[in-house]
Amino acid sequence: MTPTLTVFTPTYNRAYTLHLCYESLKRQTCNDFIWLIIDDGSTDRTKQLVDSWIQENSVPIRYYFQSNQGMHGAHNTAYELIDTELNVCIDSDDFMPDEAVEKILTFWAENGSNEFAGMVGLDASPKGVVIGTEMPKTVKESTLTDLYGKYKVKGDKKLVYRSELTKKTPSYPIFEGEKYGPLVYKYMLIDQIHPLLVFNEVLCHVEYLPDGSSMNMINQYRKNPRGFSFFRKVAMKYAPSYKRRFIENVHYVSSSLLMKNRNYWMESPNKWSTIMATPIGIALYLYIKHTHHSTVLKQS
Repeated sequence: MTPTLTVFTPTYNRAYTLHLCYESLKRQTCNDFIWLIIDDGSTDRTKQLVDSWIQENSVPIRYYFQSNQGMHGAHNTAYELIDTELNVCIDSDDFMPDEAVEKILTFWAENGSNEFAGMVGLDASPKGVVIGTEMPKTVKESTLTDLYGKYKVKGDKKLVYRSELTKKTPSYPIFEGEKYGPLVYKYMLIDQIHPLLVFNEVLCHVEYLPDGSSMNMINQYRKNPRGFSFFRKVAMKYAPSYKRRFIENVHYVSSSLLMKNRNYWMESPNKWSTIMATPIGIALYLYIKHTHHSTVLKQS
């Protein structure tokens, strides 16, 4: 019998921390799930470690190895392989509270339907401190865009999606030589189909490690300009306000300059806004190009 939930974990050379997720899955009060591990070309002992866990048979595990494509490429593969009703991504340095799976499935059984894309819950630090803010208790459903824009929610949140929609929406584009694309691209597309149920419960404990993508966003901007440029054009289309559209244009200009695309104005879906944003976009380009700090820049 197919379980209801897939917990999927993209991983790359994280054998030293992957056990945190594994141990938390062993402690779950509900076992109606499968753990899908997408090994994105690890060269450490990840495979040997996972093989030993499969032998233990404490958690249902599906392991898939692929050549390194980056986080978004690992997500693409996961969404292709998932065959459960729901899915949630737990990163390789994160872990779930003991009752997380039970809470997800109970809440969905009581409130879920095809009218919703899934649910959005809370992330917390390893010590249980909520990342950013909780969500408004009066809001029962919302798109991710409105949650941050309209309701002013702050910080990373945990997304549980209906797998039908993660399969239905386009995959993350893969650009040769680039290993990162903003994951919010797919979430933005799903926003156009159905809202999410708002679930004010901690579903994941997160820790931002020094080698994680969140902590090295300046380098991601430098190394993956085509992925960011592509995303910014989509974000312009679905921006909820002129202010947000202008910000997307600023980032679009900087990414276009990083990839040496002199025709960025012609390719923009919002040409006049792009012209207006160009001076600030040039300033951002110069900052990204010349700064040497591992600085976090917001993607959305």
